[in-house]
Amino acid sequence: MNRTIYSRICGTGSALPARVVSNEELVRELAGRGIETSDEWITTRTGIRQRHIAEPGVGTTELAARAAVAALERAGFAADTMDLIVVATSTSDQVFPSTACSVQARIGAGGAAAFDVQAACSGFVYGLSLADAMICSGAYRRALVIGAEVFSRILDWNDRTTCVLFGDGAGAVVLEAAGTPGVVAGRMRADGARGGAILSLSAHLAGGGAEGDPFLRMEGKAVFKLAVDVLEASAREVLAVAGMQPAQVDWIVPHQANVRILEASAKRLELDIGKVVVTVDRHGNTSAASVPLALDVAIRDGRIQPGHHVLLQGVGGGFTWGSVLVRI
Repeated sequence: MNRTIYSRICGTGSALPARVVSNEELVRELAGRGIETSDEWITTRTGIRQRHIAEPGVGTTELAARAAVAALERAGFAADTMDLIVVATSTSDQVFPSTACSVQARIGAGGAAAFDVQAACSGFVYGLSLADAMICSGAYRRALVIGAEVFSRILDWNDRTTCVLFGDGAGAVVLEAAGTPGVVAGRMRADGARGGAILSLSAHLAGGGAEGDPFLRMEGKAVFKLAVDVLEASAREVLAVAGMQPAQVDWIVPHQANVRILEASAKRLELDIGKVVVTVDRHGNTSAASVPLALDVAIRDGRIQPGHHVLLQGVGGGFTWGSVLVRI
């Protein structure tokens, strides 16, 4: 079937908490808890040098709203012209209303459809794919897609294998209906049989409190191997749909989990690491926020230019993964 409606990214934005925690500061804080680690241990294994941590009172909704306002300003649109708001998050400020509804109220986008997507670190790629499909259906013309997280509040600060990895932040894009493809191709995948065993947070609300383990748990080696495998497969799947080869991609913006994963994925695709946007050193792993944060950084610093083909990739708990190829 011939399509006549597509979507394109016409604005990006991001928001980070004011507090920056370097590896050195984190090492000192953990030492006070009797936990031994070092800047060298963190950097050599992850590539992370610092992360932003939300202060008390700063929640996911606030970061998401700030990123949304920045993206709207970049696009030149008023909030009340949005038809749809999709927020990808695993750390909503409350069970409901959704973060998307809270953002809608905060930025003044009354009337827009609003809902959250929960696909862990793949959430933004999932949300972008959904918003693109809804615009291409003709039902909506403009959408905000946001990834926002305050992961610092679900970390076990006595577990050095996870607490050094994550940070807080938000990123957003504005999508608009277009006559030519901006979002060229995308695919979402999942394998629920493997998700709970290697990356999960199992707690749930019941009887007025949280039951189960309230912290994120991860089997690092298993996640690493699976992430590298599925990112390569996902990239090749989406590029095949678009009729392109990896070498034709100008930039890859993957989920910023670990620099070793990024390097291994680039090697699998026979691409120079210089074509991979890397922000994990500055932000740590911000889960659903990491892809839009990195995209915004690379657009604002001039690396990503109009006309460039950019492959956005997510992989995370569920186990979920996906890729979206966009032409800026």
